Amino acid sequence: MKKYIGIPIKPPERECEDKKCPWHGTLSVRGRVFQGEVKSAKSRRTVIVEWGYHRFVKKYERYERRKTRVTAHNPRCIRAKEGDKVVIAECRPLSKTKKFVVVGFQKDLER
Repeated sequence: MKKYIGIPIKPPERECEDKKCPWHGTLSVRGRVFQGEVKSAKSRRTVIVEWGYHRFVKKYERYERRKTRVTAHNPRCIRAKEGDKVVIAECRPLSKTKKFVVVGFQKDLER
């Protein structure tokens, strides 16, 4: 059973029985949505997603590059690997460090 999760993105083709999946389980997504690249997928059903941004330094009147890394739940129906561009959404805390879930790939984002 696929449902609408409130984000304009195509649902995955595979099915899963993961309770922490926003498409096939009971997990609801709310809050912020980010796009980034999977840097590590070594943990079981967990990925580390990273994205960069620029921050202005007033003293030097220049911009510096920074990056954000967050851990996200990787449902079995999505199976993101290292190097994939993904979309993650905020959800309830799933563990000590996981507060995001992978909802799909950037190429599936409907603009």
